[in-house]
Amino acid sequence: MKNKTNKPQRSPLALAVLAHLAEEPMHPYRMQQLIKERGKDEVINVRQRTSIYQTIERLLREGLIAVQSTLSEGGRPDRTVYELTEEGSEVSKEWLREMLSVRSQEYPDFPAAISFLTLLTPEDVQRQFERREAALLEAIQRTDEQLLRYKETVPRLFMLEVEHSRAVLEAELQWLRAVIADFRTGELFWSEEWLRGIAERLGSPQ
Repeated sequence: MKNKTNKPQRSPLALAVLAHLAEEPMHPYRMQQLIKERGKDEVINVRQRTSIYQTIERLLREGLIAVQSTLSEGGRPDRTVYELTEEGSEVSKEWLREMLSVRSQEYPDFPAAISFLTLLTPEDVQRQFERREAALLEAIQRTDEQLLRYKETVPRLFMLEVEHSRAVLEAELQWLRAVIADFRTGELFWSEEWLRGIAERLGSPQ
């Protein structure tokens, strides 16, 4: 039984499950198929097959979805079909409003790594940034291909998250290239001696 004092735990994958069940009842494998077929795996992590089943189990405990039926197919394991509950419908809309309007504080790897650049040499950091630049260019190319592929068949409304991803990639690429240029000119540089001097100055009493 769901604990009414606990607020349902929100996540992109949980929202995806509720959104797909808002279309029609379906089993987890079908949800996973649709997420990939529609390109939503670019913004929702479904790499681990178990993650969607774990999310469904949690949503079931929270009363946001319910078991509708069980499909028995010859030679295959039975598949449980889930449906959206009335509470699940309301919660999914509440989550969506919050995710659209409120800027959440996230902690991705890259900004964290930037804050500790001095563990490496400037030359090493420049090399890693150049590798990231190449990866960003590949990601932008894939995104452009996806936008072009679906341009004539999929309404823009359903590709807005891809447009957003493209804009974020482009912004990071421009920033990264500016920083790489500063490394190449020597404007960005540090040494053990320079770091010791900064540490002594910042550590001295005021």
